[in-house]
Amino acid sequence: MLNEPIIATVFILVLVMIGEVVSVASRARIPMLFVVFLGYLLALWTGIFPTNLTEKTPLTMFGSLMIAPLIVHMGTLIPLKTLKTQYKSVLISIFGIIFATILILLIVTPILGYKTAAAGIGPLTGGIIAFVITSEKLQAIGLTSIVVIPALVLALQSLIGLPLASNLLRKYALKLRDQNDINLDTVEEVAATAEVSKSWIPEKYATPVILVFQLFLGGGLAVLLGKWTGIHYSLWALAIGFIGILTGFYRENMMQRANSFGIATAGLIVVLLPSLNSVTFKVFISNIPAVLLILLVGAVGIIIGGIVGSKIFKWDKYLGIPVALTAMFGFPGDYMICEEISRSLARNKQEEKWLFSQILTPLLIGGFTTVTIASVVLASVLMGTL
Repeated sequence: MLNEPIIATVFILVLVMIGEVVSVASRARIPMLFVVFLGYLLALWTGIFPTNLTEKTPLTMFGSLMIAPLIVHMGTLIPLKTLKTQYKSVLISIFGIIFATILILLIVTPILGYKTAAAGIGPLTGGIIAFVITSEKLQAIGLTSIVVIPALVLALQSLIGLPLASNLLRKYALKLRDQNDINLDTVEEVAATAEVSKSWIPEKYATPVILVFQLFLGGGLAVLLGKWTGIHYSLWALAIGFIGILTGFYRENMMQRANSFGIATAGLIVVLLPSLNSVTFKVFISNIPAVLLILLVGAVGIIIGGIVGSKIFKWDKYLGIPVALTAMFGFPGDYMICEEISRSLARNKQEEKWLFSQILTPLLIGGFTTVTIASVVLASVLMGTL
């Protein structure tokens, strides 16, 4: 039955649907991705899902195709004026991974050894690319026995990072909402300002098909630039989105205008699931003490870094800590918790849009800093010491 692509897709979307329901019912206290990841692991361990389930659904390939266009879309969400002020997000996120690295090396090394501690740092403070750098180095020097450590850290870090960031960011958004009780006239003004952007394409031709083509055009260009320059394509895609909205090639909020954001997000979630396939219950149990130690110490380090950065830059700690914690999940988790929180706390659509605009940019910038740049550099440096 699960060999049928449509049936395999339905089974996976059931998990996504359950995660969405839990998120809505809990008013974003329990992030959707947390439920999806935990549910997927349980389904694998109990035999409900085969480990190759994601290979049977076309959503996997579709989600892979949608990554670059989605990041271009993200660039159309962030006003350039706002972006200029986000250097603090970059520095706070770097504070987080620096403190996490120091704490792991100081606490984990005496217990598990330097090699195991170093192997867990890259994936903890970043994502797939940092994991690839780490695992390739470990295999090259014959340390295949500890490759499972960074694999489990990569697979499980979001289970800790997402709930922490979501609940702290929720406190900040609630405070933001109730501070002076948001003036709806201001909200309308912000929304109106955001809408004013001269587009190259007349309104009557801005159909979903044409908008999707524009996003794929930007995504394709980003991938090519990534190959030609060696700079990760995600950074090019974000820059193309910024430039596109600034010059009028793109409109604000492109993917939602094209009525394709929901299916694109579902596809992207499916792309993340295969990282959990190798985590059998036996592997999980035998390595969980070491992995939990790395995750917990690392999370404490990131939180400390977020607090220190927030104090230095006079930010609210309930914003600074989530920005630092994006190292543990990155995109699309950062986007999704912002969406969930603004939706659950807002009292009307205008307020929802305003809250979303206030919390999205710092988390996106923090996530890109750690996952696509800082963690890759850190993993390369640490693996060079082995």
